Formats: sequence, C-alpha cells, structure tokens
Amino acid sequence: MALLSVAAKSSYDEKIAGVLEPFLRRIEATPPGICPISVQLSLLESSGAHTCGKCVPCRDGIPQLAAMMRRVLDCQADAETLQAMRTLAEMIRDTSDCAIGYEAGALVVEGLDAFADEYRSHIEAGACAAGVEQTVPCETRCPAHVNVPGYIALVQEGDCAGAVKMIRKDNPWPTACALICEHPCETRCRRMLIDAPLNIRGIKKYAVDNAPADTVPVPPRMPDSGRKVAVIGGGPSGMTCAYFLALMGHAVTVYEGRKKLGGMMRYGIPAYRFPRERIDEDIRAILSVGGIEVLYEHKVDAAEMKQIAEDYDAVYLAIGAQGGKSLQLEGVDAEGVMSAVQLLGRIGDDDYPDFTGKKVIVIGGGNVAMDCARTSVRAGAAEVTVAYRRRIEDMTALHEEIEGAMAEGVEMMCLQAPVRIEKDEEGKVAGLVCQPQYISAVKRGRPAPAAANKPEIRLDADIILIAVGQDIESAPFEEYGMKAERTRFCADEYLRAAGFENIFVGGDCQTGPKSAIMAIGAGKVAARNIDEFLGFNHKLDPCVDTPEPRPNVREAFGRVNVAERPARERGKDFEHIELPISEEEIMQECGRCLRCDVYGCGALEGGRIQYV
Repeated sequence: MALLSVAAKSSYDEKIAGVLEPFLRRIEATPPGICPISVQLSLLESSGAHTCGKCVPCRDGIPQLAAMMRRVLDCQADAETLQAMRTLAEMIRDTSDCAIGYEAGALVVEGLDAFADEYRSHIEAGACAAGVEQTVPCETRCPAHVNVPGYIALVQEGDCAGAVKMIRKDNPWPTACALICEHPCETRCRRMLIDAPLNIRGIKKYAVDNAPADTVPVPPRMPDSGRKVAVIGGGPSGMTCAYFLALMGHAVTVYEGRKKLGGMMRYGIPAYRFPRERIDEDIRAILSVGGIEVLYEHKVDAAEMKQIAEDYDAVYLAIGAQGGKSLQLEGVDAEGVMSAVQLLGRIGDDDYPDFTGKKVIVIGGGNVAMDCARTSVRAGAAEVTVAYRRRIEDMTALHEEIEGAMAEGVEMMCLQAPVRIEKDEEGKVAGLVCQPQYISAVKRGRPAPAAANKPEIRLDADIILIAVGQDIESAPFEEYGMKAERTRFCADEYLRAAGFENIFVGGDCQTGPKSAIMAIGAGKVAARNIDEFLGFNHKLDPCVDTPEPRPNVREAFGRVNVAERPARERGKDFEHIELPISEEEIMQECGRCLRCDVYGCGALEGGRIQYV
C-alpha cells in the first residue's frame, strides 16, 4: 500500500487549516434557540472525527454514544436509552487515554444533567421543549429585544429619524446604547458565517449622530388612564419604565436622589465615553412624552417608602448599584484612597479631579477600572498603573477599553494581588504593596490566581482608586420590609417584589451590577408587567415601518469599525474619543446585514419575531 509523503501530509494540514476557519466561525454563529441536544450531537461527532483510533473507549465508544444521541434527537429513544448513554459516557470519560475521549465523555455527562428537561421532552413528548426554536440572533441577544434588522434597513434607506423611532419602540435610550452599549447583539450575528459580525453599535451611532434623539418626536401619549405609578431611581432602568408607562397614559413620578437623571450612565461613565450633552438628548426625549414628574435630590427612606406604596397604584424600585465596594486592606483609610464610584460620581456633577504630577494606582480589571485609569490620565497624572491579580486576558473589561487605556499610557501590572497600603507620616498614601501571583486551576469558570513564591513588590503611589465592584444601597428598603439577598432585592419572574403586590423591582438592584442595556431591558419588562397589573394591555405604535428587504450581499467584506481620535490627543481632554462614521462606510456596513428577520428564521413567524 502506498504511503503519503511528508510533503503531502503537510499539504493536507494546511488545507484543513483553511477549512477550520469557517468551521470556527460557524460555531461562533450558533443560532440562539437551537436545540441543545443537536449542539451536543454535533460536538460529539466532531470528537469522533478527531480520534486517533488507539484506545477502544474513544474509537468505538464515541460512535456508539453518538448513535444513541441521534435516536434521542429523532425522538425514537426511551428512558433506558438515557441511562445507557450516561453509563457509556462515564466509561469513555473515565477510561480514555487522552482528552479527545475523556472530554467528549465528560461533556455528554454534563449535558445530560444541564439539559435534563430537553432530553425528557424528546423522550416523553416527542418534541423539543416549549420555547426551543431558532430566533433572529441580534434581536434575541439584545436584552431589550430591539428590532435590529428594522433600524439597520431604515438607516440604509437614509431614514435616520425612522431608525431612532424603531429603536425607541423597545429602548428609549438610543444615544446611550449607540455610544456605550456592550453590544451583545453582535455576538451571534449570522454574518460571521461569511466574514465578521455587523458593527451594529456603529450603525446606531450613525443614526443618532444624524438624527439626535431630542429632535425626533416620540409617539403620542395614550389617553390618561387615571393610574399613578412611582419610579424610584432615575437611571436607565427607572427612566425606561417611566417612559413606557407614560406613553401608556399612566401618571409617573420619578424620585431621583441626585441632581440630574441618568444614574450610573451619568455618574459612572466618564464624559470622554459618553458626553453629557448626548445623555441629555435621550433624557429630553423621554421627558417630552409628558406625564412624567421628576423630584430631584430626593432620597427615599423607609418611612417615605411606606407612604409611597400606599399613595400610588404601583411602584417600580430601580435604585441601581451606586455604592462603591472597598477592600479589607491595611491602610485603606489613608488619605488619597477612594472608590471608583466616588471619583466617577464627582465627575457626573462636573467636579473634575486634578491629579497633576500624581502617581495613580487603580485596583481592578473591569470596565470601571479602565474608566478610572483613563480618567486619571486626563486629570494630569504623571503615572497611571492598573494592579490586577489575574492575567490581562482574564480582565472583565472590554478588549477595546483595555487597548485604549494602554494606548494612552496606562501600565498594566497583572498577577499582582494588593496586600497593604502604606501611609506617610501625615496619613497620606505613600505606596501599594502587592504579592505576585501565578494563575492556577479554573474555579467557577475562571482561572484562579494563587500566591507565587516571590517577594512582595512595592509601587509608589499618591492616589489609589479601588474599582472592585459596586454595592446596592438596600438598607432603607429592607428596613421597610422588602426582602433582599446579599443586598439584591428578591423578585418573582414578573419582577414583583417578594411579599408585595404592587411593588416591582428591576435593574442592577435586582440582578446585581450588569450593563446599561440589561437595565433598560428590565425597565421595559417592568413597564409591561405594571401595565397589566393595573388592568391594561396597551400596544405601542413606533410610528414607523420596517422597509422591504434588499437582496443579500454574499460577497465577503471587512467590518467597518468606529475610529477614535489619536491617543496622544484624546488623553489630554474629556472630549468624546470616537470619530463620526462616513455615509460611505455606513452604507457598506448596512449592506452586510443578511435580514434574518425575513430571509432567515424570522420568515417562519411571518416576519419579525415579537417579544413582550
């Protein structure tokens, strides 16, 4: 038998590498709503193709296991099949020689537990469980379920005002999400099958740049319902709820503890990322609905909460997570130590710090830590260092935020765990002492750091900013009688507060600190649930229609990214760092949209999938 030459084998490897790239893109673009058993089967069959054939459990066991799973997927199996699958998968996991076999077995065992209801449904009901069906990826991944293909099509037709209206049907913060959203809508974009995900945030930015939110009329308010709703907290979740309730004809009173509306979008995000005049565009549009009264600098205590619950037909509590967490470190009380929330909160009221000539250390690795570091650069700091106990790839901050900070001169000191803060004779910060770490075993889904057998290091510092998380100021409401677990308010699936009939909660104070778009999504759901609680079922008209789809562009294109001002310029001021996108660029980007709402799974529903 002829043998392949080394050159031929190498050629095959190169060709296979070319096949793997689109294969990986297909995995990244796995549609939301897909049957988990079909996903498990495809992974198992892929594992079977990888086997070298040396050990029996992997070579013979994986095909047998895949055949059993295929019978389950085809609804031709019974409970005995599931037990046989588990037994075989455990044997493959425990006896295979290498990771190709034992990881394949482990994934099946884990899947049998994680998707137990789906396996049971295939066997007992002969179908997938309720709700398992493919959906339009960008709409589903958006927590507010915005009609993304609709507003992209409107931008492509040159109707930016119509795009703002379409966004505002589900999200009254189009400008905020155009500038600071973490864009989860892009993560499963089907365009990845061809080239790269659409720059959905960039398209939205073009829309609001060319049709500012406060110049686009909101829908007309429905007739007065005679019902009163109190919203406690004027951040993204609270104002979203207020907007939709006001549109439905309910009278809304917003209790806001600070001088201005916006919550952590104003008091937690620096102006260079979200200029204050731009957040005010969204707020002016929201208030233009009418029927919304705002009480500023009005913090609600336990006694007033009791009165509010009695005076209003419904209450929505959306106070966010506006307290800063600290660390149990020696010297944390030194002058010059402050939380990230303190610093960014001051900036929200236009009180900018002066760090001229100072050495600043930021402790943390999230987006807030990057905001603090980049703010310190703009405040004139001589040196800015981020101290983080894990690796840079373990940081929870967006990749572009980390890159931006480094371009502006921020030094990343990774695998450094703070041990103590040193003070000078006057009680001021003198330095930060860290214990070097090494990355160890994965715990709760993340590689955990462990102390390395290395000497401590000392970093000179004049200012130390602690950016390790946010706290929910739940005490006054717990005193009133609301139930909270580790300061997060307890609620049912309809966001009704545990133990109360007319009080609803949502956003960061219920889920813990998340993203702005998740808080907006919660506010939308709360408004709908409160409306039904009050005995209504209002339907809102966005006053705009989705254009007819154009033919798909199947040619591969590069993704258009939002450009930024040069680091050497932007690091000297608090002006917006992003540059406008040209019409030429945005038309190309809009043309890449595959209109999955029409050509894809959305066609199964006769058009766009509807969400509550």
